[in-house]
Amino acid sequence: MTSEARRCVCPGSYDPITNGHVDVVTRASRLFDEVVVAILHNPSKHGTFSVEERTALIEQSVGHLPNVRIGTWAGTLVVDVCREVGAATMVKGLRGGTDFAYELPMAHMNHHLTGVETLFIAADPTLQHVSSSLIKEVARYGGDVSGLVPDPVLTALTHRLTDRLTDRSGERPG
Repeated sequence: MTSEARRCVCPGSYDPITNGHVDVVTRASRLFDEVVVAILHNPSKHGTFSVEERTALIEQSVGHLPNVRIGTWAGTLVVDVCREVGAATMVKGLRGGTDFAYELPMAHMNHHLTGVETLFIAADPTLQHVSSSLIKEVARYGGDVSGLVPDPVLTALTHRLTDRLTDRSGERPG
């Protein structure tokens, strides 16, 4: 047995982090000595939340896990992130067959490029329908996403989307 830490990367844009993400990170934290939550972003794109806001929301959501750390990377391949942090594995959550069909070729390419293994964790069945983009769309039109995102995200999302609606119309929605 080696004394080297077993480290994995959980990559994503996390715009915003959902309870599905929290579940995957929590489960990975039980399997690995260290989990690096890698916020990957494109500096030319403007998300709902800034990278700094995403980092803070992730810290508030998984900061209680002692073996999880958060980092941000822009304009790089996730395998290069793995190499930089010394992770031989990346962990991805799968909600269903569509995710698998999308993720499998990437896993093969990542392994081809650097030998990094991809571990797929099946989503909690109660969260299979949850994605960041769907959460934002539902919240934008006044739908209730409580229980699908951590409480700090719910608060931030509500304020952000309300502010954007106000910016567009000049009036705060009733």
